[in-house]
Amino acid sequence: MKNLDLSLYVISGQCFTPDRELLKVMEDALAGGATVIQLREKNMTVREMVEVGSKLQELARRYCATFIINDHVDVALAIDADGVHLGQDDLPVGEARAKLGAKKIIGLSTHSLEQALAAAALPLDYLGVGPVFTTPTKPEALPVGLELVANVSRRLTVPFVAIGGIDETNLEQVLDAGASNVAVIRAVVAAEDVVGAARRFKARIAAKKA
Repeated sequence: MKNLDLSLYVISGQCFTPDRELLKVMEDALAGGATVIQLREKNMTVREMVEVGSKLQELARRYCATFIINDHVDVALAIDADGVHLGQDDLPVGEARAKLGAKKIIGLSTHSLEQALAAAALPLDYLGVGPVFTTPTKPEALPVGLELVANVSRRLTVPFVAIGGIDETNLEQVLDAGASNVAVIRAVVAAEDVVGAARRFKARIAAKKA
């Protein structure tokens, strides 16, 4: 398994902060302690993703963090991103691994214990488990709740990040359920003080692991 710190995984969300410059927001997240950043912008063209992604990869390296591209294996390859995060309906993990090679990181979203158990046998590096709570990022998705987080924590050894509607008011519940790593969008990127929000998340996650 790769040496991968998933503790605080911050995903871009320009739809929540259209008046802010994406690169600045993500650099602030890194400055606050994000260990992974992901470019997830559904309205970007492939060309735009390559341009922005190249700059985010440089930022991530400067902060000794990991940079992940959402969905697009071709973009991840084009800019030498650290890896890619796939959904259940995206390119199969085996095919993504064949394209990316053994050294790149692959994550996969899972929404049930069955999906998580099946994913654990695939050539990937981590799972996303959620949405734990209701989230405007995917309003059509039913929340899986804390029970799934607890079950995955008990039954699987593959690293995972809890995701979906997690903020400072419910973070402790997610950590108590067994998550060691959390992925957030709005709770950090839409915060008035992005650096401060990331720093608070990171401190509480670290305290739980101590």
